Amino acid sequence: MRNSPRRARAGVRAHTRAAALCTALLLAGSAAPAVAAASGGTAATAGATADASRSGRGTLVSFDLLYSLEKPEDVTAWLTDAKFDAGTVRYGVDAYRLVYRTVDPYGRPTTASGLLVLPRGGEGRLRPVSFAHGTGSHKDDSPSKQTGGFLPAPPVTYAAAGYAGIAPDYLGMGVGPGPHPWMDVPSETTASLDMLRAARAFMPRTGRTLDREVAVTGFSQGASAAMGLARALQSGEDRWFRLGALAPVSGAYDFGGAELPALLAGELEPKSSVLYAAYTLVAFNRLHHLYDSPAEVFQAPYADTIEALFDGAHTGRQLMEGTPDTVDKLLTAHGRDLLAHPSGPMAAALRTTDDVCDWAPRVPIRLYMASGDEQATVANTAHCRTALARHGVAAPVVDLGAVDYNGSRHLGSNVRGTAAIVRWLDELR
Repeated sequence: MRNSPRRARAGVRAHTRAAALCTALLLAGSAAPAVAAASGGTAATAGATADASRSGRGTLVSFDLLYSLEKPEDVTAWLTDAKFDAGTVRYGVDAYRLVYRTVDPYGRPTTASGLLVLPRGGEGRLRPVSFAHGTGSHKDDSPSKQTGGFLPAPPVTYAAAGYAGIAPDYLGMGVGPGPHPWMDVPSETTASLDMLRAARAFMPRTGRTLDREVAVTGFSQGASAAMGLARALQSGEDRWFRLGALAPVSGAYDFGGAELPALLAGELEPKSSVLYAAYTLVAFNRLHHLYDSPAEVFQAPYADTIEALFDGAHTGRQLMEGTPDTVDKLLTAHGRDLLAHPSGPMAAALRTTDDVCDWAPRVPIRLYMASGDEQATVANTAHCRTALARHGVAAPVVDLGAVDYNGSRHLGSNVRGTAAIVRWLDELR
């Protein structure tokens, strides 16, 4: 039975995070409370693509209206509070959490969640913009669990400009079960593709449809996820959706060849480097078995507590307080060697992570970055551009300049990049 969501009050204001570091490892003072849904419903497979219906992937499980910003001026105030550019706002928006069926890194059935933001007005057929967010430590560090601020601002920006803003939370984030398989591009890809399918399944409830061509973007961790989704769309992994444009921002595209060496050499911000190193070993070990005991790779006393910090229930502030200030104080000699000279399972995992640019997009593409990025070394973007060029693709690199968001050029690139991308998509349209 279809439910008709009641409109939530306009002008929702967000609880903001206390600090922000690490690819958008939004290091919060405390986890934001779960958003109270205005109304919701459950759904069956109706409206999903034929291939998704057969496998169950992309099936819409439930939906909730999280908030409505009824007028353009409400969105403008909301984005201004989030420190994002409101210059492209044309419509009010409605924001929904979708829960849908997908698969885990082993191909087993699971569920995931994501944020769908739609303009209140405009065309009946909307072009989807898939936005993949940056790293978070707590399950609530995801677009569908926040009512304002850094995380949902990009999809809200796209929707207010007349697009359908679609932002997967990823596996293990939002209301999805289990731990998050961080920097696992294959599962980021399947979760993103199935979120698109779930959004298409939901659209009949709004009296609107989604266009076939998807503009794909993402920030930091999400830039790699965006490249994975874009390649899947271009290769025809969905019978309806196809790739329309590609614009990732500040990615760690060469995680093993550029990001980890810069981190270990002390070229990046020290505390975020500690958290990256820890997250890499803990998350990769869950999938690829890098070590038998944390004490093999982490020094005391951190070996006893580090894995629990990345269980999805600990906040960014707790991660900050539970880790040392430098990588040298975190890692054993073996832990450093695993990151500096990967072999075996670690090398195999990094080959998958680092080939995200090793293909030829056949659509308009731009790579966005910020000079002086303190978290994602700009060598990542240079390496991505070179990889694309080997396939005959001349991808323009857009330097967003000396941007800043709470003292971070990395996070600032997401703010300025979002504004630049929506204007670029308007030009293409």
